[in-house]
Parts: sequence; C-alpha cells; structure tokens
Amino acid sequence: MKAIIFLLFTNFVLLTAQISVPKILTNLQEANDKIFFINPENNKKIKQTEIQPKYVINNFTDCIQGSTNGIKFDFGNKKLDGNVTWGFYPIDDTKANYPIYFKNTAKIKEGKAEIDILSDISKKHDIANFMETGKFKFGYRVINEDGVILYDGKAFFKGRGPFELVLSVTEGPFINQVTHTSAVISFKTNFKSTTKVRINNQILSDLTPEYQHEFTITDLKPATNYEYEIILPDYTEKYEFTTSPKPGTRKPFNFAFASDCRQGKGGGERAIWGVNSYILKKAGALATYNNAAFWQFTGDVIQGYLMHPHELRLQYANFKRTIEPFAHKMPVYLGMGNHEAYVMHFDDDTFYGIGINNFPYKTNSSESFFADEFVGFKSDLISEDGSKYDLDNNSEDFPPYKESVYYYTYDNIAMVVLNSNYLYTVDKKWIPIIGGNLHGYIMDNQLKWFEQTISNLEKDKDIDHIFVTIHTPAFPNGGHVADDMWYNGNNEYRPYIAGKPVEKGIIERRDEFLDIMINRSAKTVALLCGDEHNYSRLLITENTNIYPNDWTKSRIKISRPFWQITNGAMGAPYYAMEDTPWKSSLKKFSYQHALCIFNVDNKKISLDVINPDNLEKIEKVNLR
Repeated sequence: MKAIIFLLFTNFVLLTAQISVPKILTNLQEANDKIFFINPENNKKIKQTEIQPKYVINNFTDCIQGSTNGIKFDFGNKKLDGNVTWGFYPIDDTKANYPIYFKNTAKIKEGKAEIDILSDISKKHDIANFMETGKFKFGYRVINEDGVILYDGKAFFKGRGPFELVLSVTEGPFINQVTHTSAVISFKTNFKSTTKVRINNQILSDLTPEYQHEFTITDLKPATNYEYEIILPDYTEKYEFTTSPKPGTRKPFNFAFASDCRQGKGGGERAIWGVNSYILKKAGALATYNNAAFWQFTGDVIQGYLMHPHELRLQYANFKRTIEPFAHKMPVYLGMGNHEAYVMHFDDDTFYGIGINNFPYKTNSSESFFADEFVGFKSDLISEDGSKYDLDNNSEDFPPYKESVYYYTYDNIAMVVLNSNYLYTVDKKWIPIIGGNLHGYIMDNQLKWFEQTISNLEKDKDIDHIFVTIHTPAFPNGGHVADDMWYNGNNEYRPYIAGKPVEKGIIERRDEFLDIMINRSAKTVALLCGDEHNYSRLLITENTNIYPNDWTKSRIKISRPFWQITNGAMGAPYYAMEDTPWKSSLKKFSYQHALCIFNVDNKKISLDVINPDNLEKIEKVNLR
C-alpha cells in the first residue's frame, strides 16, 4: 500500500512539473522538471513545495480485507496508531444509513489492525444476521492515537468465517440534478466494475467498468416518488426520491440553505479530518425532518487549502459520507468556497507561504477536482477564455467553470449558483506579482453569463422568485470585512492577468453584480452567502450606506429593497460582528449554528432560521 501511495504522489508531482506555466501567470518558471517562483524584489528562486501528507484517501479505502476469523486492515502507514471502531448495519433496515458500533474496538499498531468477528460477536449481537445469511454490511471508523477521527468507511462481506470482501458501495448513492422529468444517481464502489440501477420498471447498466458510477434517469413524471435500487452481485440497496413539480405548479414547498461546515473546535465529530460532521449531520436531519425539497450548500465544505490531490479527496469523502444518509433522497447542490482551494505552494519563509490555484487547470485545479468529486448541474459557461484579457484565444489558459457555476429551477423558483473563488490566489499581496484572482471577485465571462441568465429567468413565466447564491457576501458583517466584496473599502484590489490589472476594482465589480440582481431584476429575492461563520440578515435599500467615505467614483442607485442572507454557521469557527457603513441596515445577527428553511407558497416567501444543535428558532421572518 505504501508503495502505491508513493507512486501516486510521484506521478502527481511529475505531471505538474511537465505542464507549461499558464500564460496568464507571471514570475513562474520551469527548470529541471520543477516549477519555481522568481521573486522580482530579490531575484530569489523558490521551488514548488513537495510534501507527503500525513493521510490520503487511499489509506482508508484500500485498507480492508476479509480473514479467516474476521477483518484485517492495512492502512499503508506505519506511523498510524490508534483504534478502529466498527459495527454492522442492521439487516432488517436496508435504508439504515450509519452503522451501529459494537462495544469492542480494534487497536491500530504501525498501520495495521485486525477484528476477530467470530470471537467478538454472539447471537445477541448479530444485528446483521450474518450467522444465518452469510452476508453483512460493515462500517468502520478510523481514529488516530490523538483521538482525531480520520475516516468513516463501509464495505460488504460474505461468509461466516472465513470472510470475503465483495463489490461494495463505498460512497453514496446520491440523488443529483433532479428535475420534473429526470435525475442522476451516482455512487462509488471499491472495485472497478459494472453495476446496475433499477428504477421505474427499467434496469440501467454501466457501459464499461468504473469506480465512479453515474446513471441519468429520464422519462419520469413530475412530483412523483420513485424507489431506486442499486444492484450488485452480492446485495442490493433500496432508496427513494421525489421528482420536482412541473414548472409553475406553485404549490407550497421549502428548501434548506447553509454553508461553511469545515472542521471546528471541540474534538470528536466536530473535526472528522476536514469536516464538522457533528453540526452537518444535525442540519441534514433537520432539513429532512422539514421535508426540504433540496439543500443549497454554498462553499467551504472542507478545511481545504491542500497541496496533495489524495488528501483533498479524503476531506471531500468525509463531507460526502456525512451528508450521505440525507442525500440518498434529498439533493444537495453545492457551490465553491475559498476552502475548496487546491494549491501550488512556494515556501518563502513566511507563515502561510505563497499559494496559487494548481495547474494544469483542466485536470489539476481546484475547479476540476470540485467537478470530479460532485455531480452537479452544468451550464454553457466554459471558462474565462475568450474574455478581453485572454492573451491566446486558441489555448485553454483558464480553469473550467464546469459544475461550479450553474442554475436550476424547482417549481416557481430559480437558484443561480456563482463562483467567487475562481482562479483563486490565496494571499492578495501576491496577485500583482504572480497573477490570478482574489477572494470575492466575479470575473468578466461569469458576470456576462450571470447577466444573461437573470435576463432569461425574468422572461420565464413559470418563475416567480430568483435566489442568487455565492460564497462571499457583497456586504460582509463579521469575519470578512477585510475581503469579500469590500476589502475595507479599498477598490484597488482586483485580478491580475499576465501581469496587468483588470479594468474594474472589487467595489466597482460588486456594484455591477448588484445592478443585475436589483435594478435589472424584479424577481430576485435575496443573495444567499456564506464565508462568515455566523448568521445575518441585511436589508439593502436606497438609504443604505454602501461606500467608503472617500469614494469618488459613480454610485449605484438601489431601486428597491433587497435581502442579503448570510449563513456560514454550519460548524466552522465563529466570527464576531464588525463595524461597517451598512451596519444600521443589519436586521439580525446570530452566533448560533443555523439552518435556513425558506418556505415558498406561490408568491409568498418566509424564512425560518433554526439552530440544528438544540432546535431553537433563531428567527422567523416574511421576505416577500
């Protein structure tokens, strides 16, 4: 296992080094099959950081096998000591989504552990009924010697001793891209194989052996509940979902919104290697209990800022395993945040060093990995190629937008999802020197796509309400006043492409964004944001002060009241309220964990904000 992991890492480093530096970046150089940053201030040459992370996804997915008396683990990491907590999934409930852990654990010593099922399990503990059937679904949790939960895994075994690992669903299934006539079912398996899905009196099969399986289901009826079944050689799993109503039906429904579940403090499930699973699970249960039609989750799903692709995949896996019990049935639609950053790093002896979006962009960037890990809606927006600052229209100089910018509809609402961390360079001070985009800035092609999308939705007779969601608030209130779309009122901050600044600064671009949502749209109800680890509700009107005192450029005229609702309270460490010019327009601010439930009833919209940890109602308000 260790040799395999090292090979994967080695191939990754060589792949990165052999690809040319994108033309849109400056002061980077290829030499001796390596990437270097040349600091123009002192001409110092700094080699790209190469690391072997402590844990990667392969440690925990390729680690398990059956034995004569039970199950063996080899995590491929001799430095790993700790415990494996394990248990069965109840045999009488195929929809059970978490294992029930047994009272005994297995010690991990130098990366290996073994469970003696025949000695540990008696008839009174055989909730999987494997003694009779010879089959069982098995769950395991890996905890290191410091008590940190690293991964929750699952697998299927057959036998009464010896035991054999068989083809198993290890991630999912998830219901994705649900419309009134279609949906996509996705899941991962432990072996490369062909699998089948049974739904609506039809059986679909993979065309070729895969690890990642995606099935597009068509010809469905609106507002109809469907049972679907994952068919593997040794077992099946049954779940259900409901299609969207026919557009314009205008029957009451609700949906959930939140963001920022990256790991918090307090230990245990509040920090399952990159994810605050404790709050995320409770929010998923609350959304399900409220029969949410879908859950919009806009960014910072993981701790991120990682330099190795397989550590990135580990954190994404922990997020997906947490939402999995709810996402079998309720689609969870995702947007990108800054913590989804997958960076190329240069150590300049400062605390954070220099971090830029990794490349080659098409296959090895933050955006490409996000699209690979999740099955989201797609749009016709390709990238920033072809924009006025593109040097070469014949090459792919920019990252793909793929599934990070899109829109979808449900009955009489539309949700437009944007990406404010595209081509992200981590520290804004390095942007003029290396290039890239800053946190919170919407680049030109994306803005044009957004403008056209809003225009089209305004003309759609079936759509009464539009929501726009983006990770960074237009008006930060606590935690990100120094960046987002404000930067303490400093409009000088902007992207640099090929060593040149783009025309519009951050506040000018914010105003163009606002103008599309507010002045050129009557249907847009609210801007839904994250990034700040709190909940706030801000009402923007023509009387709201949204500029720094020394602002001399043109000012946008706010033609109607407009809501900004920020909910980054899904478990990341909290931020306190800060002073801003628009503070008097702030209607609510809370430090509690929060889940937003938007209730849509024809032309009316109300909002319930609930703490999923203790079910306290933070507020209830009518929005429209």
